[in-house]
Amino acid sequence: MTRVIFVRHGQTSWNQEGKYQGHSDISLNERGIRQGNLVAKRLANEKISAIYSSDLLRAQQTAEAIAEYHGLPVITKPEFREINFGIWEGLTYQEIMADWSEILTVMYSKPSEIGPPQGESFQVVKQRVTRSLQECIAKHQEQNIVLVSHGGTMRVLLCAALGIGLDKMWSMRQDSSAINIIEYIDNRAVVSLVNDTWHVKDI
Repeated sequence: MTRVIFVRHGQTSWNQEGKYQGHSDISLNERGIRQGNLVAKRLANEKISAIYSSDLLRAQQTAEAIAEYHGLPVITKPEFREINFGIWEGLTYQEIMADWSEILTVMYSKPSEIGPPQGESFQVVKQRVTRSLQECIAKHQEQNIVLVSHGGTMRVLLCAALGIGLDKMWSMRQDSSAINIIEYIDNRAVVSLVNDTWHVKDI
């Protein structure tokens, strides 16, 4: 069995402003740094063998806070990035709805069928993240590992673990610095924790 502790990165200024980030490399804001430190403290007593992260700065910063408690390097993998939102990156929901209402509506009702203009689809995200996750799991049998990633990416992985279609992905919350735990046993995944944020309940 491999136990994977998935962590969503802390808050950024674009999260706060409601902007679509995707592959844009935005750092944590002050609140996000506090969230990263608190999730790191929460995981300080876990026995962790490796820490993986998306190569985007907001995920790396969160992973580095966790790594400080364990004396481990952060292994970055671009495959764990958020979806590429293409020409929507840096725009708000309202701005996107003004010009691409039909596409955005379909993406939220049937994300398996469509992706943002000049971006990528969630099907592509699923292919890249599940392949890379399988490689990590194979390297860490009978170990606990941490993977710091993004809201959309984490929803995709939860759908895969639960054996449900991507069209259910928006039914799951993924708040800033949320913890999710999935145990991978042979060809079976057991989800034991989803969107746990009690470590940041007081900020």
